[in-house]
Amino acid sequence: MTTSVRPKRVLAICYSQTGQLARIAEQILAPLRENPGVDVHLEMLRPLPAYPFPWSFFRFFDAFPEAAHLIPPKLEPLALTGEEDFDLVMLFYQVWFLAPSLPVTAFLQHPLAARLLNDKPVVTVIACRNMWLMAHEKMKNLLAGLGARLIDNVVLSDRGNVFATFITTPRWFLTGKQAGFLGCPPAGIAADEILRARRFGLAIQTALVADAEKKNAPLLTGLQAVEANPKLYFSEKAGTRSFYLWGKLLCAAGEPGQWRRKPIIFFYVIFLVLLIVTVVPVSLALQTLIRPLLREQLARMKHDFELPSGSGAERMSNYVV
Repeated sequence: MTTSVRPKRVLAICYSQTGQLARIAEQILAPLRENPGVDVHLEMLRPLPAYPFPWSFFRFFDAFPEAAHLIPPKLEPLALTGEEDFDLVMLFYQVWFLAPSLPVTAFLQHPLAARLLNDKPVVTVIACRNMWLMAHEKMKNLLAGLGARLIDNVVLSDRGNVFATFITTPRWFLTGKQAGFLGCPPAGIAADEILRARRFGLAIQTALVADAEKKNAPLLTGLQAVEANPKLYFSEKAGTRSFYLWGKLLCAAGEPGQWRRKPIIFFYVIFLVLLIVTVVPVSLALQTLIRPLLREQLARMKHDFELPSGSGAERMSNYVV
């Protein structure tokens, strides 16, 4: 008499506003779905009301107070009961205002989340322009509060020039136009990088077969999962403080969408533009001047932010896609 082996069960959580993150999720999950020994449940989050794409100007900035304060929106009912038992959880999320996107924040504060994620190994996958350090810290705190074990983190970012992406990314979000213009490359993550994200799915499939997810160790080392730029940390700290303080004022002014928020948002946008064109360049310039004094601190920060998966490439040849 033979005993059947239960398929490994993977829960994937995703909210994709532009469709880009959904394409990344599909590339990573494809090898798992192709394996009959792996059962994948993809839960696409749907906030109530839905966030528009492209955004209107005020609707876009009206989302930052709740994002900064991790105040969750309502979600459509999930296709999960909380009784499911998963071997691995994958969280795909965007960065909104230096925090995890609001629909993902809502899931992590959902009553079912603690039942589904407690003591489970979790792999996070971030898609962003270039700033993700503070969002990652907030995500780690949320997962720790649920009793989840973060074993891997993957970051896919826009490789365009940082100043060009200040133009191309807002243009994409506010108009829906992603194509390059005026010599700037297309906004978002390059198509070939999205395709190469399949290597993470292949490595996870191999790890599940070997029960490696049970060892509380990263599965994606040596696959260039994440490269941190610690020089952005100080700008992110300033931005996070700004979003938090102004967000507190906007939350006091009223609920999302209320007209009383609009004058404050108008003044905040002026403040934010001034912050970006003054504080960020000055911060980077100062860091350049004192970099010899910060070399050890920045190296330590880079190492810490790249945990647990790391930026090494020693296994890349094993998963050529």
